[in-house]
Amino acid sequence: MTQAQAFAAFDKSSPLGPFTFERREPLARDVQFDVLFCGVCHSDLHTAKSEWPGTSYPCVPGHEIVGRVTKVGAAVKKFKVGDAVAVGCLVDSCRTCSSCKEGLEQYCQGGFEMTYNSPDKNMPGKQTYGGYSTQMVVDEDFCLVVPENLDLAAVAPLLCAGITTYSPLRHWGVTKGQKVGIVGLGGLGHMGLKFAHAFGAHTVLFTTSAGKTEDARRLGADEVVISKDADAMMKHAGSFDVILNTVSASHNLDAFSMLLKRDGTLVLVGVPEVSHPSPNVGILIFGRRSIAGSLIGGLKETQEMLDFCGKHNIVSEIEKIRMQEINEAYARMLKSDVKYRFVIDMASLKS
Repeated sequence: MTQAQAFAAFDKSSPLGPFTFERREPLARDVQFDVLFCGVCHSDLHTAKSEWPGTSYPCVPGHEIVGRVTKVGAAVKKFKVGDAVAVGCLVDSCRTCSSCKEGLEQYCQGGFEMTYNSPDKNMPGKQTYGGYSTQMVVDEDFCLVVPENLDLAAVAPLLCAGITTYSPLRHWGVTKGQKVGIVGLGGLGHMGLKFAHAFGAHTVLFTTSAGKTEDARRLGADEVVISKDADAMMKHAGSFDVILNTVSASHNLDAFSMLLKRDGTLVLVGVPEVSHPSPNVGILIFGRRSIAGSLIGGLKETQEMLDFCGKHNIVSEIEKIRMQEINEAYARMLKSDVKYRFVIDMASLKS
């Protein structure tokens, strides 16, 4: 066992604070690494504050993790000491169900093991602790190779915000010549813009804020539509192949589904606290349109995404913070006061 320092939530209302715990010694297929950077995802806040059911305290959040390998098990083949390594939302799965066998561990039917707040299969009676910590020990199969040319801090959010937007765009076949909409310009939306643009699609951002137009164009939008402007929306009726909706607040989906072509798809990746109003079924039926959902990506696809980012020099837009600033970052995140993802410099915790 080795000691790790971390910041943890101890209950749903108190600020996160220092916490020390033990990591297991690496098993034969394990990779041990020092955490260099960890992105701050809105789901970290939801879990820490018990806004989603099932939080076990103390809870160490963090699933957008980049580090440097310090030790490997005897059977590890993919990594060596000194390598950059990345870990996302999952650290294990059943590995035997049909989804796992297809490389879709995020849909594991036997129960996947999340990077934090999950029962730890290797330490019975314990739970997993995430990347708001100095050290991780993770099975090689759930570790990812980081392209050498990318800034490690800006890579961290790719492990959730990046793959959450890359996966549906790939699954629904976004390619050059198509018209793709991105709803919302936040941690997820800005990555959706970058990917859709890199895939060659004509990319349109939908936002409620006219002040985001310049930034949206810088990030890859060919057009920006203010979604509160009914006339501006109607100009795009029946013209989109895919619309990726990243907004997690409850809202009327009809305004976007009516913009789809025949056989077009509106893909939801944000989970609202209160369900969206029921969609107008007629809009779907008379255009054979679909409303679908998508959840992160499997390990193979996440590595594909990182390799794609390396080839096209794509990273997240970030603001680096010290670990001791996490509670302020949560407060700012609630006000959407971040462009576009907080990333913790874990050297601050060691100091």
